[in-house]
Amino acid sequence: MTPRRRFLQGLASVCALPYLPSLRAATVAPASPLRMGFVYIPNGVNLDLWRPAAGGLLSPTLQPLAALRDHFSLFRGLDQHKAFANGDGAGDHARANATFLTGCQARKTAGADIRLGISVDQLAANEIGHLTRLPSLELSTDPPRAAGECDSGYSCAYQFNLSWRSENIPAPAERDPRLVFEKLFGSGDEKQDARRRAYEKSVLDFVLEDAKRLQGRLDHEDRGKMDQYFSAVRDVETRISRAEQFRKEVPEEKRPNGVPEIYRDHIRLMYELMVLAFQTDSTRIASFLLAHDGSNRTFPEIGIPDAHHGLSHHRGDPETLRRIGEIDRYYVEQFAWFLEKMKSIPEGDGTLLDHSMIVYGGGIADGNRHNHDDLPVLIAGHGNGTLKQGRVIEAPKGTPMTNLYLSMLDRMGVKAARLGDSQGELSGI
Repeated sequence: MTPRRRFLQGLASVCALPYLPSLRAATVAPASPLRMGFVYIPNGVNLDLWRPAAGGLLSPTLQPLAALRDHFSLFRGLDQHKAFANGDGAGDHARANATFLTGCQARKTAGADIRLGISVDQLAANEIGHLTRLPSLELSTDPPRAAGECDSGYSCAYQFNLSWRSENIPAPAERDPRLVFEKLFGSGDEKQDARRRAYEKSVLDFVLEDAKRLQGRLDHEDRGKMDQYFSAVRDVETRISRAEQFRKEVPEEKRPNGVPEIYRDHIRLMYELMVLAFQTDSTRIASFLLAHDGSNRTFPEIGIPDAHHGLSHHRGDPETLRRIGEIDRYYVEQFAWFLEKMKSIPEGDGTLLDHSMIVYGGGIADGNRHNHDDLPVLIAGHGNGTLKQGRVIEAPKGTPMTNLYLSMLDRMGVKAARLGDSQGELSGI
């Protein structure tokens, strides 16, 4: 091994690095790996405000994506058949979460005998997860719940997990930005990382000398990228530290708790950590549960003190529907912010967004009807040039959403004959 490669590996072992073309000879990862992400919105949407007029792409809810209209497409006609009761009675919120990435019917139980199926992200992680430090990354803004009854006789495991490693083992999501940050940039030694935090040392303080030496080996463009990247890492770390300083709740199990008080700040921190994970090729697979289905979160920062789930049972009331639309748009605004971040990061022959596929949507269409057909779903990013964006994609009536996932898996180099209730790859994307 050359001294240069030893130097780079030593630096990368302390702080993951983004793609830098001028060091390409020293790297072994592909210049533009393809990333796959999933973002879940709860409780359905105001469909009249979500769906654009005939021939259009943007709607009142999707207007925050106007500057990104060439970077996403909207789906019509995708269903989750296994989220319907199918003889199991009530429990649409639990089934919506459980089915979203698996396409499987959840066994109705509040006990330990849960049964579902492997999710699309974990199917991919099983095949290509060994190529990155983390096989996959699971994020949420909700505290974890793996036991107890949450919805009409369904285990909380169904409602609080999107990602499933097998039919009875979920992949729990992390809600604490600090713990995600340490997973990405920590030393792996909990005691050492705890000492670093106690002395208010940044992870970057441990690599700055090496980074200065590395800067001399980079061309002008890559030096700018490196400065931008380190600034982003320090900014995220600073915001997490600030949240820890002012956090009022008792840390979970005495762990660091970097959850901000303001929901928007929490969402954006998690999005930014997903960006950093993709940028550094720490993982190529991620999921983000914005909130579990049935969530009664309130939104005082946009003037809505009402519980979201309660509002979703709108019964056609115009004012309630208006408030639902405001919540829907709020979530889209945060997603647009995330996509702009991805778009701002150059990589190889394009940007991080060009080399990604991000599904955004939920498992319920109209919260009042609890229906799981013609779901509110879009896909962003260009899939390394394989996705044509800026359009509405009309799927044949009754198309399982898992057909879309099979098409995505194929682009990731993962060959899967079937996922859940899939019938074959989705054509036309």
